[in-house]
Amino acid sequence: MGRIKMIKEKVKKNKGFVILFAVMISSIILAITLAVANIALKEIKFGTSAKDTNDAFFAADAGAECVLFNDKSSSNSFKQEGGSGTVECFGGTFILNGAYPLWSFVLSGLGSEVKSCAKVTVDKSALTTIVSKGYNDGGNIVGSCIQGPNSVERQLEISY
Repeated sequence: MGRIKMIKEKVKKNKGFVILFAVMISSIILAITLAVANIALKEIKFGTSAKDTNDAFFAADAGAECVLFNDKSSSNSFKQEGGSGTVECFGGTFILNGAYPLWSFVLSGLGSEVKSCAKVTVDKSALTTIVSKGYNDGGNIVGSCIQGPNSVERQLEISY
């Protein structure tokens, strides 16, 4: 009987150690899992960011090219007198806001998902300066360029 009592006491003492050991192993496994999940999340964000950056840069480039095309065409929209008040590019006509020497307009429906947009400003004060700000989202509605909390902006500035 004495021997069985000693064995029971040893088992009771070891129960605390087994629980402690199980909690330690579980904590280590949880830490490793969280670290791997964090790395995976960063990879997903980086992949999305590269696509969004391309869309924003394409929109900014499209806005600048639109101005350059219209500034050098025979129906120059950016004249002190006799300008058309519109810009034609990508099969559409966009209304210019402002008057000589400062105009602005919005291009929408650009990019791989047709939701990118560009806000373009043309200044002909001394030199011709084109500032085209492209965004990866916000251009789903024609004539709009409203950014969300995760918008990516790229800007091109051209002077000549």
